[in-house]
This record gives sequence, C-alpha cells and structure tokens, in this order.
Amino acid sequence: MKTITSRDNAQYKDLLKLAGSSQARRKSGRTLLDGVHLCQSYLQLRGLPEQCIVSESALRKPEVMEIVGQLESRRAHVLGLPDALYNAVSQVEHGVGVMFLIDTPERSVTAPVTVSAVLLDNLQDPGNVGSILRSAAAAGITQVYCSAGTAFCWSPKVLRAAMGAHFVLDIFENVDLAALVSNAQVATLATSGYATSELYDVDLRQPVAWLFGHEGQGVAGDLLSMATHQVVIPHLGQIESLNVAACAAVCFFEQLRQTR
Repeated sequence: MKTITSRDNAQYKDLLKLAGSSQARRKSGRTLLDGVHLCQSYLQLRGLPEQCIVSESALRKPEVMEIVGQLESRRAHVLGLPDALYNAVSQVEHGVGVMFLIDTPERSVTAPVTVSAVLLDNLQDPGNVGSILRSAAAAGITQVYCSAGTAFCWSPKVLRAAMGAHFVLDIFENVDLAALVSNAQVATLATSGYATSELYDVDLRQPVAWLFGHEGQGVAGDLLSMATHQVVIPHLGQIESLNVAACAAVCFFEQLRQTR
C-alpha cells in the first residue's frame, strides 16, 4: 500500500479534480466509485480497478479490509490517505472510507437496436438517470442509449443512485437518438402524458426500445413522432404525471410481467 500525506502531491490533486469536476472525468475517461457496495460490485462484475483509495480510519473496518485484502492478494494498487485528505475527495457525507478509481467505458453505436433497450432523451437529473439504470438492470434490460443532453452516466451521483447497475449494462452516451430510432429493428415506445394508448393495452412480449424524455418537457417532438407507439400510464388523483424514473420502472416491470 502506497500512502500520500501531502495535499500538494500531484496524484492527490488529480483525485480532487476527478471528484469535483464532470469535465475532468469526461476528459480523462476515469471516475470514482465511492462506498463498499459499489466497490464490491465492481470487483465481482468487472474485475480490478485502476486503484483503490482508502482512508486511514477505514482500515479498521472489516468490510473495507476484506476489499483491500482481495486487491493486495492480486497485486492491485492501493492508496492510503489520512482521513482529512480522503474526506476532501469523497463526495459521500459520512462515507465508509473506500473508493475505486476506474476507467469509464467508451462505446460507439455500431449496430441497430435488436433487443429491449432504454433511450434517454435529455434527462438532466442524475438521480433519475441512476434510478432508471437500476430499474432497467433489475428488469433484465442490458442496453442504454443516452442523448448528448442527458446527465453523464459515470458521475458520482448517477453511480450512487444506480447501485452497481452500470456493471451489468452496456451504456452508450452522446448518441444520435433520431438515427437510432429510425434504424431500430424493434418497436419504439415513447411515454407521453398526451397519448391515448395506455401502457397496459400494449403487447410487450417482444423486445422494445423504451424512450423517455426530459423531466419537464418530455420526449422531444421529432423523436415522439418517430416512435412506433406513444403510451400513457393511467393514474388516479390530482397529480399531473409520474416522475420519469417511476414511469420507467412501471414500464420495465409491466414488460417483465407480460414476458413471464
């Protein structure tokens, strides 16, 4: 284990930039996974990180020592930080004291959509994006395509909300969704509060591409007109509409119900 004790260390300054800047994460192609659950999920599903960063006090916690032990037995890189330095990097208040530095996958669209997938059009709230990724993974969907205006999927807030879903999904970012929809080999279903067809009346036993839009404006008009179906989720009460992440979860699990 290597230890850094100075705030002026170049490697430490790099960690601070990654923690606090989305631009730095995008430019470097790296991000930080903060917390035991994310680190354990990455180890199980993806393998070794570029580096493990651990706080001094966390080394007394059994769950952290188990992770560090696994890494050291496989000769992975582990960096120790005094608590004050670690807490300046961590974005989690009262966190456990362990994080992974990882490379973020870069994927280009090379083939049309042929399986059930999720298309996110300009979703800007990281919590919503992460929740949708988590629900998609739980429902057995493996492909997610994001427009350029959608929140960066590998940001700390999205990662925490998704709870490890990233590691079982193929995530494509900065995608031309119009081109993707026009070439899709499966039906495209867009949710809209103005649709006349209800979700529960649509046959979902075949693969579909789910299209969800901006939290306030919904799916862009050009994309909406290209969709095979526009559906609405019926609801009672005086609430105008569902949160987009809740809407996505209802859609995914209605499809799962029908296919089962």
